[in-house]
Amino acid sequence: MQNAHAVSSGDLEVVRIGSGPPVVLVHGSVVGANRTWRRQRPLAERWTLIMPNRPGFGGSPPLPRGDFEAEAPLIAELLGDGAHLIGHSYGAVIALYAAALRPAAVRSLIISEPGCLRAATGDARVDAQVAGGEILYRQAAQLSPPEFLLAFRGGVGSTNETPDELDGELLHGVRLLMRERPPWEAQPPLAVLGDAPFPKLVISGGHSAVFEAVCDAVAGAMGARRAVIAGRRHTIPSTGDPYNSCVCSFLEECEHREAGTSRGQARAAGPDQPSFQAK
Repeated sequence: MQNAHAVSSGDLEVVRIGSGPPVVLVHGSVVGANRTWRRQRPLAERWTLIMPNRPGFGGSPPLPRGDFEAEAPLIAELLGDGAHLIGHSYGAVIALYAAALRPAAVRSLIISEPGCLRAATGDARVDAQVAGGEILYRQAAQLSPPEFLLAFRGGVGSTNETPDELDGELLHGVRLLMRERPPWEAQPPLAVLGDAPFPKLVISGGHSAVFEAVCDAVAGAMGARRAVIAGRRHTIPSTGDPYNSCVCSFLEECEHREAGTSRGQARAAGPDQPSFQAK
């Protein structure tokens, strides 16, 4: 087990496919990048998909425990000179922190159902969900991995089936989950992100009053656009085409906006100044 400072972005196992503008996709808890983003691979026809496995997943070395603040700098580095950033669930919390670390490198930010529940604190339903989650984590040592996963998935509204016996990647992912820093401890710098100029989109699954409240609160604080993609509850990327269509439309709009800004800057520079085109 490595400490938080011993893992760098270069240590992460990263899958890169496609060509076009770069898009970094950050997966959530339990399963890694390949499983989370398996239905997004068609987007590689238009975009370069950069899909890291978070520490402890796949071939990436582990941290003492999953931690959104410790992992955010690793994702921020993967943005390179500039990339679109997408995160789901726990990965959405990481993406919020990563975007705030390097806002100049973020071309757009898309998150779906982030676990930062305290963004909507004061909502009785959200507060009850946090209280239930804290009880679950206090009882983790007394629960088997299948019991813990079943309770966790019931809380977030996952549509993935939980077998009676766990093995392989799923068992490993649940063991990571059981010691992961709870996402409701997160207080992402939403005001900082609201001041950042890049476009933002927050997606929910239309299945949970808690997540609708959280997504509304996060979007409102950042000045983000909102979308709802129903059909797979919390497991929104698994909707496939509906999610991909929403994401692709938003990314294309961002690319056109960026290109238009670049052309405007080039015209403002005048004939004696160099002009450039957006990639």
